[in-house]
Amino acid sequence: VDFAKLGAIEVRPLTKIKKVSGANLHRNWVTAPHVTQHEEADITELEAFRKAMGDDAQKQGVRLTLPAFLIKAMAAALKAHPHFNTSLSADGESLVFKQYIHIGMAVDTPDGLVVPVIRNADQKGVLDLARELMTISQKARDKKLTPSEMQGGSISISSLGGIGGSFFTPIINLPEVAVLGISRATMKPVWNGKEFVPRLMLPLSLSYDHRVIDGAQGARFITDLSQMLADVRRLLL
Repeated sequence: VDFAKLGAIEVRPLTKIKKVSGANLHRNWVTAPHVTQHEEADITELEAFRKAMGDDAQKQGVRLTLPAFLIKAMAAALKAHPHFNTSLSADGESLVFKQYIHIGMAVDTPDGLVVPVIRNADQKGVLDLARELMTISQKARDKKLTPSEMQGGSISISSLGGIGGSFFTPIINLPEVAVLGISRATMKPVWNGKEFVPRLMLPLSLSYDHRVIDGAQGARFITDLSQMLADVRRLLL
């Protein structure tokens, strides 16, 4: 279509990130049969705890944000559900179960999204994860990430909570078999058996490769993850 015949236009080239990611996203979408499972996590207590610990974290030079807790909970969920920490073999005949837990965290940059990987997330505390997130996010915005820092993830997290929206359907980052999307938390009335009470609810959107993960496994995973976020004491078990 010659759009110039329809009115004034301006042509801008795609950024390098969008050229590369666009090809990868198309490949991932047509290769893996996607299913997306949605859930809401009650993070009322988690958010209260995060804010209560904010000053202590600040004294250590760390900004304690929700993504650090998400990574910690995700690491625990992967241990409880090892099928989510796998990749299909090249011939599609077997599953590779990973004994490590590396979690990708999507970072919004002026040129597009990049997904640096937090390695051995299960071996790090929330403050350590928050500190590493600060460092690697800044590297992403400064265009200083190396290819190795964006490879080898077990699963990825894409958080749009700072922007808005309720739910979405994230695309899997092959060869990973699942990706978690986070939307904006909102206060909602929740029935506790006697009355409606205000609770802060976090929308979760889990897309998974249906060749590897079936619906029951997907539902169990996102339910367990939701419960961990609702009560951070579960992360100590």
